[in-house]
Amino acid sequence: MHIHVNGKNIEITDAIKAYVKEKVGKVANHYDQITGIDVVLSVIKNPAATGKHVAEVSCKMNTGVVHCEESAESMYASIDLLADKLSRQVKKFKDKALTSDKATIRGIEMEEESDAEALES
Repeated sequence: MHIHVNGKNIEITDAIKAYVKEKVGKVANHYDQITGIDVVLSVIKNPAATGKHVAEVSCKMNTGVVHCEESAESMYASIDLLADKLSRQVKKFKDKALTSDKATIRGIEMEEESDAEALES
């Protein structure tokens, strides 16, 4: 799994990159189907804007993509919020994928059992 960190209107330092990889990398523990994570950190330079530090992430998986965005007054706070939100969404995505697979597997098993019983009769 690769984590790519890019910046808009901000210089990405090694400390910020390490912090992002630490926080967002924990998501891989929840779901092993993640192929790559792209993080974009940006700063809004408008003095009237609130939540000037924005963090966006696209988490690519074998079966789909999860996209999140958070903003806060500091970059580290927005990264924390983003990591929490991404974790919740990946868990939700995983649960949906597993429940839909189980339903189809059970349906197939029931059909095979009923076919076998019909042949035995």
